[in-house]
Amino acid sequence: MKIIETIGEMQRESDSMRMAGDIISVVPTMGFLHEGHLELMRVAKRHSDKVVMTLFVNPTQFGPAEDFEAYPRDTEGDLEKARSLGVDIVFMPNAIEMYQEGCQTTVRVERITQPLCGLSRPGHFDGVTTVVNKLFNCTKPHLAIFGQKDYQQLAAISRMVMDLNMDIKIIGVPTVREPDGLAMSSRNSYLNPEERQSALCLKKSLDLANKMFQEGTKDARIIKETIESLIKAHPFTRIDYVSLCDPMTLEEIEILKDETLLALAVRVGKTRLIDNCLIR
Repeated sequence: MKIIETIGEMQRESDSMRMAGDIISVVPTMGFLHEGHLELMRVAKRHSDKVVMTLFVNPTQFGPAEDFEAYPRDTEGDLEKARSLGVDIVFMPNAIEMYQEGCQTTVRVERITQPLCGLSRPGHFDGVTTVVNKLFNCTKPHLAIFGQKDYQQLAAISRMVMDLNMDIKIIGVPTVREPDGLAMSSRNSYLNPEERQSALCLKKSLDLANKMFQEGTKDARIIKETIESLIKAHPFTRIDYVSLCDPMTLEEIEILKDETLLALAVRVGKTRLIDNCLIR
């Protein structure tokens, strides 16, 4: 496995792989890898000849009061996990390499980034789409692999690729969960044992909404109120949002359709967790 820290070297390596006829996939990560990340790499290996994992904690997607400095890091452990899965290249630039002095350009996806997490994290998705665009330019992939747990992020990146005519196929991978149902996240490490139990209310909410829909409830207001009551019954929780929305536009709906996105953001203690499912 090759470790590359500079943009120039990464671009030259990608050019060589492309000239050799290799299909390149990229798995962008901020490190502190868990089984969800590893599944993305397995999917990447099945779809390509060469797998590039990026390892970069991107400062521009963190707000002033968010956890950039405290974000969990385990570089050596991450590299060992990537190596064990047969990743070909880890691209791990630093912030100065990625954002040279005087950098003035950002990439903004408009409407789809405004609801849900966009309401409570202004500027977050500008940071996400800008850095992903830069990582695409550095790694020059044919495919890019993202998890569906970050549904809005996946939607914004897919929209960016479509709108800017990028010749990159985006593959979304279903959420990987702990045995008790909690969606895997690097931020789960912040939870103490009591908070960890309360955090299960997110998956319980998804299951309850699905059950209500299958039993005939289609009024979004009724489902939302029921879910909010379930979450509030658990200690340490504070709801950021419960949204039933169109899976393409992320606009709120009043009556559930044949396919509706249920998206949740809940603070458990000081930890902000997200989860989602498609109700069919």
